[in-house]
Amino acid sequence: HVQPVESGGGLVQAGGSLRLSCEASRSISSINAMGWYRQPPGKQREFVASIHRGGTTTYADSVKGRFTISRDKDKNTMYLEMNNLKTEDTAVYYCNEGGTYVRGSYLPNLRFWGQGTQVTVSS
Repeated sequence: HVQPVESGGGLVQAGGSLRLSCEASRSISSINAMGWYRQPPGKQREFVASIHRGGTTTYADSVKGRFTISRDKDKNTMYLEMNNLKTEDTAVYYCNEGGTYVRGSYLPNLRFWGQGTQVTVSS
């Protein structure tokens, strides 16, 4: 496949957990950085988390302490572990690969977006 592929979304109650997966479109070891974004209903797409090839991670303030981004080179997959989910986490979650960092902030590569996976958190 030429684009990353997300999976793992679903319906969960507030306070619950989900793990999203993103299978990279090419060898993950060759990708400088990857990230997760989300688009809540009626809102613009927003940054969630990123991971550099060297292992450095960044997070949006709204998810710090609850979400964890990671990569598994053997499985060529990036993950987003989401704990203590809130209703405001409801969104379509997108994987992005091949982004860069400018002044510490992850900028997505507009060529490599996944198709998105829906996460719905009920109260």
